[in-house]
Amino acid sequence: MGIKIKSVFSEDFKRFGRVLTGYDTKELLAKLDECTPLPADSVVYEPGESHLEALPIAKEFSANAYGGMPIQVGYCNGYNTKLNCLEYHRGSELNIPSTDAILLVATVSDIDEWKISTKKVEAFQVPAGTVVQVYETTLHYAPCCDVKDGKVAPGFRVVIVLPKDTNTQKPDLVVKDPEDKLLWAKNKWLLAHPDSSEAKSGAFVGITDENIDISKN
Repeated sequence: MGIKIKSVFSEDFKRFGRVLTGYDTKELLAKLDECTPLPADSVVYEPGESHLEALPIAKEFSANAYGGMPIQVGYCNGYNTKLNCLEYHRGSELNIPSTDAILLVATVSDIDEWKISTKKVEAFQVPAGTVVQVYETTLHYAPCCDVKDGKVAPGFRVVIVLPKDTNTQKPDLVVKDPEDKLLWAKNKWLLAHPDSSEAKSGAFVGITDENIDISKN
C-alpha cells in the first residue's frame, strides 16, 4: 500500500503536532549515535537511556516542553517500513531523529468502535535534528526509514521523550471501560494490525484494511 509522504513543516501536520524551535540538539544526537545500537533488520526501543537523560537538554525538555513535569528520554532505532500498530499516550511525545525519518500518524478521533482504517493514516518526513511534538490526540508508532527517489534508507535513530514511566510495565487492572482492552503497557494504548507481531502476541486488533508499507511507494 503506497502513501503520499508530506513534510512535518506542512500545513497538513498541524492537526497532529508541531515543530519546536530553540533547542540545540547537536550534543543529544551525537550521544544518541554514539551510545545506542542500530539494528539492521529490526527495531529496538528503550523508554529511558541514562546517557541521554544526563544531558542538559533533558532538563530543558522537562522544564519547557513539559512545563516542569518529570520525563524520560529514550530512543527508537532500527529498520522499519511498515505501520503495524498505532498507539497513544496521556501526554505529548517528542521525536528528534539523528537521521531523516518518516512518521505515520492518525488521530484518536478517527477511531470508531475501537477500530481504525489504514486509509486514515498520513505520512510525514522529519529532517534530522528536528524536534517534533506529537500531540496526545495523535496516533503513532515506530518511525519508518526515510524514502528518497524510491530508495529506502538503511535505518534510523530517533530520540523519544515522554512523560516519566511511559511504556514500562502494564499495571494490573480490572476492565471497566472498553478502552481498557487497548492498554498494552503503562500509559500506552495500542491498536494492532492483524498482520503484526504485536497482534500475534495478544495486542488488541483494531487496525483494518491493508497494512501500510512505505517501501512500496
